[in-house]
Amino acid sequence: MANVCIYYSRRGQNYVNGAIAELTKGNTEICAEYIQAAVGGDLFEVDTVKPYSSDYMTCTEEAQAELRRGARPELKEMLTDLSGYDIIFVCSPCWWGTFPCAIFTQLEALDFTGKKVMPLMTHEGSGLGHCERDLRKLCKGASFGKGLAVHGAEAAKAGGTVEQWAKAQVSAR
Repeated sequence: MANVCIYYSRRGQNYVNGAIAELTKGNTEICAEYIQAAVGGDLFEVDTVKPYSSDYMTCTEEAQAELRRGARPELKEMLTDLSGYDIIFVCSPCWWGTFPCAIFTQLEALDFTGKKVMPLMTHEGSGLGHCERDLRKLCKGASFGKGLAVHGAEAAKAGGTVEQWAKAQVSAR
């Protein structure tokens, strides 16, 4: 059984425990690496051609505007084929209750028939938001595992939790 972790992560300015902090590595990237350490597989980072603002507050406004207009930002690279994978982890920060639109760009380009899909969301209070509902709409033909919400400020300390969750998702196939 092969798996891939498709993720978007934000480095730089982030909201952490009520304040803006500078992160050298994004919280979601940290969690994606925990998944890979626990169950192996590939990591695929979603990265937009036009970067989001480095200013956190401006970035949130950009993300909200994208979501409202149903934008699908162009990506630097696309994962085009899931045929070599059985299990797909989809990981990102929770922006406005769901995935960043860049994740939607990537997911809409893939065939999920016969795959098992599950989300991991990093957040500062919104949990999984409605990402599970959104995955069910986008990933036609897939089965779905249990999602995991990781408080972003605690991502660096969440290795055990993330690894245990990832192993449970893989073994439940």
